[in-house]
Amino acid sequence: MSDATRRPPAGLDTSVANVARMNDYYLGGKDNFAADRKAAEEVLALAPEVRTMAREGQAFMTRAVRYLLDEGITQFVSLGVGLPTRSSIHHVAQALVPDARVVYVSTDPVVLSHARALLATNPATAVVAGDILHPRELLADPELRRLIDLDRPVAILIASALQFIPDEDDPFKCVAVLRDALPVGSCFALGHVVFERRPEVKDPIVGIYRRILGRDEGAARTGKQVLRFFDGMELVEPGFVYTRDWRPDNPLTVQGRDKTWSMVGMAMKTEG
Repeated sequence: MSDATRRPPAGLDTSVANVARMNDYYLGGKDNFAADRKAAEEVLALAPEVRTMAREGQAFMTRAVRYLLDEGITQFVSLGVGLPTRSSIHHVAQALVPDARVVYVSTDPVVLSHARALLATNPATAVVAGDILHPRELLADPELRRLIDLDRPVAILIASALQFIPDEDDPFKCVAVLRDALPVGSCFALGHVVFERRPEVKDPIVGIYRRILGRDEGAARTGKQVLRFFDGMELVEPGFVYTRDWRPDNPLTVQGRDKTWSMVGMAMKTEG
């Protein structure tokens, strides 16, 4: 379907690139427009492996959800989500535990519109407007509270949102507020691009996303800096590692670790 025949939500400016739709393009989806593809191709011209990294990030979240279900956690809050796909959190979780509860959180009107339309008939899921920078308001949201019992362990999933939030917004404090508000046994799983393997592409790629997001500051962090998000929690083995190395389904197929440069980890709250 061409851009001319696709019908975007009313009021949506499709001439401006959108991070969620760019990620959809990386994943081979069709919910994107010319501006998204143009910006995504700018990134891919600098680092073709970004397409692979998007797929690896999605695969990590699938593995993380399965691990968490095995640990008895059946409540999931996914922050800064992209457009829904066939591998979305609720598909993975509810295929294994039908009564697993999933709340998607985003400030992106495109994501909210798509997700609400797709999930309207699924009573064990909800879509709420919010973000990591307003953790108290998020946890007080009545639609989130309808599904999520904050007296029982909760899994917080942050696939990539933190890499777009500059230090000046203090996302470390916001994650800590969420951590402190949740019960012992809750887990945080997150992914974050780091540039140690490709320092030469850091400035141009950050510049592209800075232009799209309209922010003056980037959020490029080292692996050591990203580890701060797990302060006060206990990392689950194998720790904070490159995405392919986190509990791969088949370790024998893990190859080319030097080709991608996103890292992931999961940590559990073990003390009140």
